[in-house]
Amino acid sequence: MAIAAAALAGSLGQLAHHGGGPLQSGPQELDWLGGALTVCATLPLLAWRRNPRGVFVMTGAVSVLLAGLGYGVAFPLAPTAALYLFAISRDEAHPWTRRSTVTVVALLVAYLGASGLGAGELPDSQLLHTGLAWAVAWFAGERTRLRHQHIADLRERALRAERDADRDRRLAAAEERTRIARDLHDSVGHAINVIAVRAGAARLRHAQDPDRSLSALVAIEDVARQTVEDIDQIVSALRDGTARSGSPAPAALQSLTTLVEHHAASGLAVTVHSTGQPRRLAHAADQAAYRILQEGLTNAARHGAGSAEVQVSFTATALELAVTNPVGVRGAQRSSGGHGLVGMRERATLLGGSLHARRVDGCFELHARLPYHGRSR
Repeated sequence: MAIAAAALAGSLGQLAHHGGGPLQSGPQELDWLGGALTVCATLPLLAWRRNPRGVFVMTGAVSVLLAGLGYGVAFPLAPTAALYLFAISRDEAHPWTRRSTVTVVALLVAYLGASGLGAGELPDSQLLHTGLAWAVAWFAGERTRLRHQHIADLRERALRAERDADRDRRLAAAEERTRIARDLHDSVGHAINVIAVRAGAARLRHAQDPDRSLSALVAIEDVARQTVEDIDQIVSALRDGTARSGSPAPAALQSLTTLVEHHAASGLAVTVHSTGQPRRLAHAADQAAYRILQEGLTNAARHGAGSAEVQVSFTATALELAVTNPVGVRGAQRSSGGHGLVGMRERATLLGGSLHARRVDGCFELHARLPYHGRSR
């Protein structure tokens, strides 16, 4: 609207001051034919968004007619503005083509020819003014189009970055929830197995040793209470991502002594050997180490012959864990691919380590290797 109004005012001003049409009696006057043609050349600018090429052709054709009738102006404002809008409207779907160039050149030549015929002399002034004006209009329109495209690209990149960031946050949240759920499974599974072993021992020893049976029941109560606290903490984290105040710290390798004591209280004879200089582990590797030892001792209590040996080795690049226990009659048919071992193998693999379980010479051996800082880059 503003461009059309400015082009109309400027064109009428040029005709009034410098025009020389067939119906114009003198300077400072504007005849009705020149005014009508100027309006016809300017009004199409209002619809440039629908058909920018058509608007440019229409304004240019009317300007050629004005020039042919002898209305001399410095340069045609309406087709100049239309060329600027035509250049702006180009995009990847509608690029600037050879046809566009031919259209602009043809209208320029037609306008210069009509100006020469109307004035009865070579249109040197129109060639300079109109050619320069149209070149500037095209260049300005192209630069404006590129700027708009650049701004649109920046907005698209910002939106894409925001979507990617949101997706990464969702993936991170999902991974964290999966890890927490795995910890819940490991913690509860371990507790249930320990409770089952201790309850069985209490039942078998109740008649011969009531005091020891009572201590086993007390241990079962402690394990159950601790498990309830662990479940409360983990479920709270799953619900809102925050841990409740006063909740126990996440399982870590430093809790190995407590883990051994729990199994010793249930009748499993556990010996622990440690070699190498202790190193600091990444949080994920620390938790994985604890869970792997927990799984190994739980399996030894369920399927073993009453004893287990734990080997903790701090090597130059990784922590190596081994749990070895003799296999009793109940474990004769035990495989090395239980669900618990599958989960521990997945933990180790995700951290860039490994886990192997095998039966050798009547003993079941669980061996794991965990890099100190998780998966190496």
